[in-house]
Parts: sequence; C-alpha cells; structure tokens
Amino acid sequence: MKFARLRSWISCAVLAAITGPALAHHSFAMFDFAKTVTITGTVKEFQWTNPHVVLWVNADGAAGEAPVQWSLELTSPGNLTRGGWDRKVLNAGDRVSVDLNPLRNGNHGGALVNVKNETTGKSYSTNLRAYEKPGLQ
Repeated sequence: MKFARLRSWISCAVLAAITGPALAHHSFAMFDFAKTVTITGTVKEFQWTNPHVVLWVNADGAAGEAPVQWSLELTSPGNLTRGGWDRKVLNAGDRVSVDLNPLRNGNHGGALVNVKNETTGKSYSTNLRAYEKPGLQ
C-alpha cells in the first residue's frame, strides 16, 4: 500500500515536471499581426509585471461618447528594459498615441507596437513576437 502511494506521488511529480514548461507560455495567435490600429487616449494603468507588461488605455471615444478601455500586451519587463524602457515611461494620466496589432476577435485589446507619450514627448516600441522567441538571452 505504501509503495503504491509513493509510486503515485512520483508519477504526479514527473508529470508536473514534464508538462510545466509546455504551459509556461501562450500563443500569440490571438493578435492580428497583419493589421495595425492607432488609438489615442489616457493611460489608466501601466502594469510592469511578469510574464508580460500590460498597458491599460482609456481611448478617446467618438464625439459625445465615453472613452473605451483597451488592454495592450507587451513583452516581459526584462526584455523591455533591454530595449530602453523602464517602469516609469508611462504613468496614469499620461496622454498617449498607440500603434497596436489588434485582437482577432474584435475586442478592445492588442499587442503594442509603438507608443508615443504625448506628455513627455518620448516614443517607445517593442516587437512582442521577436522578444518572445525561445532561446533569447
């Protein structure tokens, strides 16, 4: 009985070790990299977190309409830092113009390509797919 329980625990541990790396990363098939959309608006939040940084923008609505919230995915903080970014390049309240590859399902989100911080006058860009290729140092 004890041997069966031990064998069960070992099997679970081996299975977790094998499948863990496969679940560590998701596909970027949700983004339409053949299209680029530009939005302007105000930064709601800049989440400098692993595994991916997220920029939340309240995009300007059409005349008389409320702003529309967009969620924009970037690469990891480490990759962005190597590209000249830091956690303070975008702050809540900053006015921005953002180029992005939109979500295929039409929801308000996408992969950030370029952002110009109109408040500071500085521009930043990233390539989600290039930074996320396996084996990058």
